[in-house]
Amino acid sequence: MTDATPSPTLLFRLYAALTRLATPLAARVIRRKLGRHGVDPTRHRECLGDATQPRPDGSLIWFHAASVGESLSALTLIEHLGHRLPAVEFLITSGTATSAQLIAKRLPPRTRHQFTVLDAPGPVARFLSHWRPDAAIFVESELWPLTLTRTRASGAKLALVNARLSGKSVNSWLKYPDTTRLVLDSFTVFLTQNAQAAENLRRMGAPADKVRPGTNLKAFSAPLPIDEAAVQSLQEGIGQRPIWIASSTHDGEEEIVLTAHEQLLRRFPDLCLILTPRHPERGPEIQKMVAERGLASARRSTGDRPASDTQVYLADTLGELGIWYAMSPIVFLGGSLKPIGGHNPFEVARAGAAVISGPGVHNFAETFAPLTASGGAVEVTDAASLEMAVSNWLSQPNQLDQARAACQALTNRQDAALDQILETLCQELELSNG
Repeated sequence: MTDATPSPTLLFRLYAALTRLATPLAARVIRRKLGRHGVDPTRHRECLGDATQPRPDGSLIWFHAASVGESLSALTLIEHLGHRLPAVEFLITSGTATSAQLIAKRLPPRTRHQFTVLDAPGPVARFLSHWRPDAAIFVESELWPLTLTRTRASGAKLALVNARLSGKSVNSWLKYPDTTRLVLDSFTVFLTQNAQAAENLRRMGAPADKVRPGTNLKAFSAPLPIDEAAVQSLQEGIGQRPIWIASSTHDGEEEIVLTAHEQLLRRFPDLCLILTPRHPERGPEIQKMVAERGLASARRSTGDRPASDTQVYLADTLGELGIWYAMSPIVFLGGSLKPIGGHNPFEVARAGAAVISGPGVHNFAETFAPLTASGGAVEVTDAASLEMAVSNWLSQPNQLDQARAACQALTNRQDAALDQILETLCQELELSNG
């Protein structure tokens, strides 16, 4: 990378012109989407770079996260950096109402949230004029040309962490090498999820000495918050019955989970399943599915508490995974029996539970591999193998204890890797407590 900002390419200039024209329509779409999720209308203009909070005095580090998972990873980094740099302020941006809700519940000290600014000249200029970040850390798998190049031109140092670009995305960028190098030149350092991501960035033109193969930041997610009073109340309703969790399930997976549960009830007639869909708005649909099977159920979003005869407790709420993981040492993690990519197993492991998943965990391959190798996670493919995995751990508590211990040992090893990432960011971005 050079100190001088490279000249924009013709393609870059065309992109800037098109995004300027598209801004009103894009903003309208975003406002409508946020409105459907009940976001305060005064916050809708944040996507246009109109801030709804004042910029704090002193140094400000801006984090941008793409999804809910990346947002939680960013919060972990902010929390640890906040301890190292107690005089520094933080800003985190994300694009969805769901991520905003979760961030609001776990916002670290000296941190504020705004919705993602549109990648267009006017919005980016207004955003940077107001917030004036000293450094920017993107927890992203997408590259936004205007946001990146103009943030760098403002004098901020940039890092791309948890970098993971799909093969399709890499091939698209390779078609425009000059523009790709222009965008990548914005970054001071790249911390990738794995060696393949590092190689992809080098192929795209990122300087080799700036690319550091790392690990999936989602492995460092802080322990999920737990409402102890809620845990106690729910546990009193269920009593001493055995429990297992099916977490973050997607359409097509609930049928498999319920079939496995029906089989399990033949051997463990007092067993209770806590079913937490990835998208809580699917609650009515899943409740109907449970009722059609003749299973006794209760539903969290309507205020129901599980009773002594509840066979399925539908936990169709947001931000309460910590409660459910605290109630059972056995967790099936969804998004894995269908080609979705899986969800974060370290949230389960840090809660002290063992993990069951399907084979479709390509988004977390680097984290599942050591977890499975250590015995902390078990892979299943269908209802029969899921039933067998749960049954084995219910009937052999010693094996379950060994799996939980393996999970805990692996999460402990991740802490040292997190310290190294923080040190790299502080050095490369020249982060200081001033």
